[in-house]
Amino acid sequence: QMGTNNWGRWGDADERGALNLLTPDVVKAAAATVSTGRVYSLGIPIQGHGVPLLDYRGTPMRLTLQDATDDGLFAMYGCQEGTGAHEDVLVMASHTTSHMDALVHVYGEYKHYNGVGHDAMHALGGAQKLGIDKVGGFAARAVLLDMVSYFDEGDWVTLGRNITANDLQSAAKKEGVEVRAGDVVLVRTGYLQWWWDNLAKGGGPKFEQAGIGADAAHWLAERDIVAVGCDNAAVEAIPFDDNDFLIVHKILLVNAGIYMLEFLNLVEPANDGAYEG
Repeated sequence: QMGTNNWGRWGDADERGALNLLTPDVVKAAAATVSTGRVYSLGIPIQGHGVPLLDYRGTPMRLTLQDATDDGLFAMYGCQEGTGAHEDVLVMASHTTSHMDALVHVYGEYKHYNGVGHDAMHALGGAQKLGIDKVGGFAARAVLLDMVSYFDEGDWVTLGRNITANDLQSAAKKEGVEVRAGDVVLVRTGYLQWWWDNLAKGGGPKFEQAGIGADAAHWLAERDIVAVGCDNAAVEAIPFDDNDFLIVHKILLVNAGIYMLEFLNLVEPANDGAYEG
């Protein structure tokens, strides 16, 4: 059961999905929720160690193009002594650490969002449709559902726990926030805090991660949100709900056109009780 289906809702040629909900009026209303003006950076570093990485994606690498060892290189262009620049090349997988999934990322029954065929991704040409370039810039109201605080089991939700629709609704009620159409919903499991704690203790990797299940994904899609972000690898619980690989991706990305953001560090706003903004 794939639930909410937004195929054709914004036209058969649409490539932006739920972001179409962010009309100027919705964005203006979102801006009105700002109370403190504090800015939180939710990203974690892109680096070769000390952050969660998957073997098949390789290790991010930084290659130096130009640094102080090239002093004098641009003298012919009027470069004065003591003036220089640094430039790098970054080599990394597109889904390294904090990132946002494009609608072309996952398909189900050989179809991406809006019925786009699974062959829309070309080795050399890249995404023929539904690429991340279709997103552009966007602003929206964010709601943070801190499941660590809600379950109150410690510094993180038990690994592998399937977070349900009722859990999300109850956490929102406890925080006094409401999930509205056009929102970005951020779900904190504490997984990154577990990961760094485990690394510091010399522990090995584990397969299990807490995250939302199909039930919660359906509930979010029914609320007409535009994106959901989490502090784990896939937003969804691992092992995958119903033993269906990427089931939440299929419910949100494929059927509803709702974007997913992964490996967001949500601990700072959670500690401040900044549940909307």
